[in-house]
Amino acid sequence: MKLSVIDIGSNSVRLLLWADGCSLNKKIYTTRLGEGIAFSPVLRDQAMQRTSDAIGECLRETEKFGAEKTYAFATAAVRGTENGKDFVRAVFDRFGLKIDVLSGEKEAQLGILGALEGKDGGIVDVGGASTEITVGKDGKILYAVSADVGAVRLKDFCGEDVQQLAKYISKKISVFGDVPSCSVVGIGGTATSLAALEYEVEPYDPALTHGAVLTRERIHDWALRLLSMPQEQRLKLKGMDKRRADILGGGALLLYYVLQKMGAEKLSVSEKDNLEGYLLEKLGEAEK
Repeated sequence: MKLSVIDIGSNSVRLLLWADGCSLNKKIYTTRLGEGIAFSPVLRDQAMQRTSDAIGECLRETEKFGAEKTYAFATAAVRGTENGKDFVRAVFDRFGLKIDVLSGEKEAQLGILGALEGKDGGIVDVGGASTEITVGKDGKILYAVSADVGAVRLKDFCGEDVQQLAKYISKKISVFGDVPSCSVVGIGGTATSLAALEYEVEPYDPALTHGAVLTRERIHDWALRLLSMPQEQRLKLKGMDKRRADILGGGALLLYYVLQKMGAEKLSVSEKDNLEGYLLEKLGEAEK
């Protein structure tokens, strides 16, 4: 059986190709759907067009792949904007693709399902417009909270001012309250991109970033270093994802403060995330 999943995020559109129990390939298209939503709760026309075009590319890939079924879900940029439903309707009218708009809590649950596959622990997912913390034990979710702050939203709202970023982040992550103690896994582009920088993975190879360990202090070091650099200097760093270079410093600072709030000294990076989690849930529903 061949299946595919499309994740429509605030920073990028991602495609997972899956066959006979294995994830075969992931592709990413950086479209910045959540651009500007820090100032206005409305998706911009150009951002919607870029994202719709990327979804079309994904669907062409799934057709070439021979996928029997394609699932699609959207996260913070769509659920948190006034015209998110209009975007979903426009994609359906153009491609006939139904998009499942996830709540923040559901997004968190799927992240832990994909990353931990039923094992005990916690995940942190720094996205473009939201950040999720989820903790699971004995197959049950103990904690799942989403905060409306992410790497794209930070860039739009605070630019690269460290003090302003820190103040804004601290306010936004107060919603997390007391998080149960756990080992932490980082998923999403901020964590994987920092791992590629830390270990100088170039060209990018998920086999080398999966399982990489990042300490909280090293994440802080990277945040301050990136935020102090001009863009052209960041682009020269070995392992830098050029599509994320302008938002990675803020994302790293956010990740640092989230780990500090959790009392975690380090995290391990997972290349598996809510894409796999969404697929696993759909496969479970099909079995029932």
